[in-house]
Amino acid sequence: MRFGSQMKLIPVVFFALFLFACACEAQTVRPVQLALFNPVQIFPEETSIRGVALNLIYGVNRDVQGLEIGLVNRTTGSVGGLQYGGIGWCEGNFTGWQSHFVNITEGHFKGLQSSFFNNANDGVGVQYGFVNIAKSFNGVQLGLLNYTRTMEGLQIGLVNVISEKEALPVLPIVNWSF
Repeated sequence: MRFGSQMKLIPVVFFALFLFACACEAQTVRPVQLALFNPVQIFPEETSIRGVALNLIYGVNRDVQGLEIGLVNRTTGSVGGLQYGGIGWCEGNFTGWQSHFVNITEGHFKGLQSSFFNNANDGVGVQYGFVNIAKSFNGVQLGLLNYTRTMEGLQIGLVNVISEKEALPVLPIVNWSF
């Protein structure tokens, strides 16, 4: 290649770099998030994280795939992976393990919730804590107080309630519906 033909490539290379930079800037998925408290976080709350989100006090992300750790972890979309800390609040669907002092999943939950207080709109898997609440649950609820409207599975605890069960909706120690 001669010097003249190399000079013609320079605008093409700069144009390609410009397009790449624009694509990276428009990207709303990031590999890492660090939040002190929302809105003091590296990326805005509309950002999705595929990797690790560290929320020192209170962090908000759109979706999280991977690991989310912090005092208060809030996701406005869905979570897939492990969410661990003081309070876990998923406004969408959750798949994986949610382990906090308080777990709340407003959408469909699939996996393990372990906490003092677990709440899921509807779920499949295991809720393990002192208080377990779900509108509908398929699996096992293990705690002091277990409550659901409908269930396909087993409740083990001091007070077990399946409110829409026709016979014996409230039982101590064990309740079930199959």
